[in-house]
Amino acid sequence: MKNLGQMMKQAQAMQAKMQEMQAALERTEVTGVAGGGMVSVTLSGKGEMRRVKIDPKLVNASEVEVLEDLLVAAANDARAKVEAQMQAEMAKVTGGLQLPPGFKLPI
Repeated sequence: MKNLGQMMKQAQAMQAKMQEMQAALERTEVTGVAGGGMVSVTLSGKGEMRRVKIDPKLVNASEVEVLEDLLVAAANDARAKVEAQMQAEMAKVTGGLQLPPGFKLPI
């Protein structure tokens, strides 16, 4: 039974670290770029879009489709960076514990 008590303490410690990590991710901002930096999208660590910046040279009625494509690309770039950062932080919290494929901890 002593091992069960230790496991419970470890689980509680991991839960506390997860909560700290979630709070830190909410404060984190990651910026994705597209078009050589002409479009940038900033997301929170939770994937919430915070800002979009567009180079004024792109604001041209005949270039709307290009601008739309660049916005999507920048948002996807930022999202990929957020996910990579979350995985890195998760690895710190779990101590490298490999979770089964598809298993996601609540974030």
